[in-house]
Amino acid sequence: MDMNFLLAFIPVSLLLEYVLHAPPLWVFAAATIAIIPLADWLRKATEQVAARAGQTIGGLLNVTFGNLAELIIAIFVLLGGNVTVVKAQITGSIIGNALLGLGLAILIGSFGRARQKFSGANAGQLNSMLFLVVVALLLPALFDLTERLPGFEAGSAAARDNLDEALSLGVAIVLILVYALNLVYTLVTHKDVFALEDEPHEGELWPVWKAASVLVGATALIALESEMLSGALEASSAALGLSPFFLGIIVLAVVGNFAEYIAGSYFARQGKIGLAINIAVGATIQVALFTAPLLVIISYVIGKPMNLVFGSPLELVAIVAVALIVTTVTKDGEATWFEGVLLIAVYLLLALSFFFVTPRQETRLPTPPPALTATPLHAPTAT
Repeated sequence: MDMNFLLAFIPVSLLLEYVLHAPPLWVFAAATIAIIPLADWLRKATEQVAARAGQTIGGLLNVTFGNLAELIIAIFVLLGGNVTVVKAQITGSIIGNALLGLGLAILIGSFGRARQKFSGANAGQLNSMLFLVVVALLLPALFDLTERLPGFEAGSAAARDNLDEALSLGVAIVLILVYALNLVYTLVTHKDVFALEDEPHEGELWPVWKAASVLVGATALIALESEMLSGALEASSAALGLSPFFLGIIVLAVVGNFAEYIAGSYFARQGKIGLAINIAVGATIQVALFTAPLLVIISYVIGKPMNLVFGSPLELVAIVAVALIVTTVTKDGEATWFEGVLLIAVYLLLALSFFFVTPRQETRLPTPPPALTATPLHAPTAT
């Protein structure tokens, strides 16, 4: 399906935002639609790179460029002081990529095929990383809970928040190091085990400069549209009668990762289910082990400190559910259409839960009073 006609929404969104100063809901809708064809061009460029560098490198590039848009959206929302929405966006990306993205890829790729087979070794490595994600994101929440129990009280709320921030910084550094070592393990020292089987590319290959230009250009435009989308978030949520929390965990997460959804489904349809799994589950792992920790570090740089304490039990249950069901579906090295349905069904159940939950309103982060600006500890943030 040719989606190039949707590129018209790029100038439309710019016109609505900067010339007509249209209602935020209009800008939000136009920017959301504009990202769809840009994500498709990102997929096309990634396919061209994969044809030259191999499916393994191509999948990594697709995940990285797709999550770059996600990172940029989160930074703009973080600059606005809405930490709860940023955390919701992280959770939404994790469950969206692993459940919705992978479910769609398996379902679409199964049309006309009884089953799709892929590398069990590669799936096993991805599943091991998923369980590291569970431990890494549960630990700060359990630590925060422990500090509230009798006999373990950290003291004042400010002291507890500082401990949460210190632990989150430590966890962030460890996760980034592990993610980097994982790349060395799968792409360098054990690349013969995890390399995907490359297939001849159909059609004419683009010049390298064209593929690189499309990757950079599409990512830049996605970032621009994401900035407008995030700026219209709160007003749009009020107009739609939805909480910013729900828009963050469902809408922003889906929009920010749309490139992975398109690419995964396309490659699965082409019979490259191994590449589709690498994109879907790899994007989940990169968000949890690289994007989220990087946001913690960036939050300190920009003066809006954020920790990794996910206060909603639903978010923690969702993260555990992702690891369990993805491992169950992929452990045998093959997938059928009904397993794709199961993944999508779990995503819809979680989305319904997030739709009806009513989180407390996140307040914007206060500016520290002059007396605190000289101290090394940050002012407490709402989590």
